[in-house]
Amino acid sequence: MPHDPVWTGETTRRAALFGLFSAGLLAGALPATAYDDGVRPDSFRASEVVENGHRFFGSVSRGLALTVEEATRRWGEPNGYILGQEASGAIVGGLRYGEGTLYTRNAGQRRIYWQGPTLGFDVGGDGARTMMLVYNLPAVRDLYRRFGGVDGSAYFIGGFGMTAVTDGGIVVVPIRSGVGARLGINVGYLKFTSRATWNPF
Repeated sequence: MPHDPVWTGETTRRAALFGLFSAGLLAGALPATAYDDGVRPDSFRASEVVENGHRFFGSVSRGLALTVEEATRRWGEPNGYILGQEASGAIVGGLRYGEGTLYTRNAGQRRIYWQGPTLGFDVGGDGARTMMLVYNLPAVRDLYRRFGGVDGSAYFIGGFGMTAVTDGGIVVVPIRSGVGARLGINVGYLKFTSRATWNPF
């Protein structure tokens, strides 16, 4: 779509968020395949995650492979991962919204949504493809909660940034690529839901 010179950056960001979540709200109204949310998902090998990540991001990247390798070194093999897209933006504080699909080896796939505030020094806005690795997930239903932590550039290489949030022993590691790379420290949280919502709290 051609750039409209009368739009401000804030207007453009809000339009992107509206498009992202209007689609999500409609998708949330569609019937979902029934799975047992109480099954403990089996783990994925790092090579599987990297392969699926390359397809998702659209290119073979050494940066992604090194980022997944670092996550594996710290937390082991994930037993779930999310592929999706998020839009956020902040100067001092802001909001983050995203939607994607949770993949598990033996507990099926789920459409999933996340929201949350970001606080702290945060440069630029982004509309980025996002992969999230999920560790120690007892059951899919346990993902629908808030995860807090230090959301900054904990690890950054080759255009990919990795951060981590945690709650109750479950660790979620967002791996982001795209414009508006995060700088500094964003102290906030991510809240996961089974349906799209505008409420980040």
